[in-house]
Amino acid sequence: MLQITMKSERGIVTVIALIMVGMLTLIGLAALSTSDDEVSIAGNELQEMRAFYAAESGLDAAGAALQHDYEVTGVPPTNPPSGSDSVNGCIVSYFTTDDGAATQRTLTTGTLAGLHALVKSFTISSVAVKSGDNSRIALQQSFETALVPIFQFAVFYGQDLEIDPGPDMTLIGRVHSNGDMFLNPASNLRMDSYVTASGELLRGSKGTDPFKSGDVFIKDASGNYVSMRSGSDWVDNNYADWYDSSISKWDGRVQDEAHGAQSLNVPISNSGDPHKLIERAASNPDSYENKATLKFIDGQAYSKVGGVWQNVTANMIADGVITQTSDEFYDQREYEWVDAFELDVQAMYDHGYAPSNGVIYFSDEVSSSSDWPALRLHNAEELGDGLTIACENPIYTVGNFNSVDKKPASFISDALTVLSASFDDSKSTLYYTNRVAQSTTINASYVTGGVETGPGVESGGFHNLPRFLEYWGGRDFRWTGSAIHLWYSQQATATWRPESGGYYRAPTRVWAYDTDLDDPNKLPPETPVVRVFQRTGWRQVNVGYAQSANDFDWDLAEGTGN
Repeated sequence: MLQITMKSERGIVTVIALIMVGMLTLIGLAALSTSDDEVSIAGNELQEMRAFYAAESGLDAAGAALQHDYEVTGVPPTNPPSGSDSVNGCIVSYFTTDDGAATQRTLTTGTLAGLHALVKSFTISSVAVKSGDNSRIALQQSFETALVPIFQFAVFYGQDLEIDPGPDMTLIGRVHSNGDMFLNPASNLRMDSYVTASGELLRGSKGTDPFKSGDVFIKDASGNYVSMRSGSDWVDNNYADWYDSSISKWDGRVQDEAHGAQSLNVPISNSGDPHKLIERAASNPDSYENKATLKFIDGQAYSKVGGVWQNVTANMIADGVITQTSDEFYDQREYEWVDAFELDVQAMYDHGYAPSNGVIYFSDEVSSSSDWPALRLHNAEELGDGLTIACENPIYTVGNFNSVDKKPASFISDALTVLSASFDDSKSTLYYTNRVAQSTTINASYVTGGVETGPGVESGGFHNLPRFLEYWGGRDFRWTGSAIHLWYSQQATATWRPESGGYYRAPTRVWAYDTDLDDPNKLPPETPVVRVFQRTGWRQVNVGYAQSANDFDWDLAEGTGN
């Protein structure tokens, strides 16, 4: 019996062994099947990823084409971008839908959040199909172009911006530079809003001006002024951990090229040169001469009535509105005798010559080396309505401007010089202590030019952008508005010289951004704008398979939420 039992057990072992081999075979086959599935899934994911990036390229192509059309023509494209291409082994088709008329609204994203703008929206759709297995990805993106009135910035420079005041200065409002920004105060500089530069933001001087010991404070999102200091170092573009430290300190309200900050440009039809705004209209669609309804050209006055220009020079002279003299006063900064075209602003309103749309244009050709024309404004304490004065030459203001019952007002000029009411032409050649200024108030935004800091040349910084020719020591220059520098002066090109240069002594600057400019109804007539391109939304509409890139129903996708 014992032998029979043992033989029987040996048979069972064989059966068990066979069962184990079968099980292992099944497990192996399952593993092979699973591995094959995973390889297939990974392959599908790879193809879908290729299709995804190809579809993204369609969005980028349409967005770039939209931006290019605007920059070339200055207006929305008649035929929104569409097309197809072969990218990464995929067939890509994209098209753009115009979402309707532009609307006035407040921006909600980026460093321009909170500014009002005229916004035109488009929807870009792109589908990519991978050749071979027909993996398909469909994407959509929202694209906006926004026209932002430039006077919503407290300070805006189209080039490098230098802020290096001696006394304390507080800048209320946004500050932007389309180049580098240099902050080099001798005392305390406080900035209470977004500070952005498309170049580098730096603590120090652009030129040979020595490093000054003042501090710089910028408000964070909670409204606290936070210093740029970090121990003995400064947190600027040269700081080792600039990107992360700036975000931590100021909650994203301080940005330069390291953060992707971009240039903000005035839309110009042809050359891209903003100085075209103040040049004459001949072959120049951007000129403010095209916007004006009162203009002064080479000493002649013209008023636009019923769409027709009428020469009103003799009448305006007879009514005491305009006079023109040669070598009337000496500008000691420019080393030039100024041939001033005098405009009595109050008389202009009193005698009915005010521009119907609030825009005046002035241009007087510099015809010889001894000819130095400019526009000088008198009796402008109270304006009859909103007023914009665009001038290809320098502008000089005399006394208070728009100080009574303030109206929206602006200057757009080659250069801007502020003269007090006590300025005496007969003393213009004397040492500056003979020209003692009176405290002066100007309520007007301005777009103007300066000189560029370079070897042996200092621009004088933002606080010297409005120019002075008098002894202002202890006297106030009160100003509210928006300060814009878009070009380097082409006529008033003499360099700034420090007070020791002997042609002026600086005023006490009581300056503030005019918060009325935050209201689109209180902007000066024909305020310049900057154009901003934004990609404001993105979504993946569909993932699947198709016979071709055209085998996709966008309406169905929208309806089903795929």
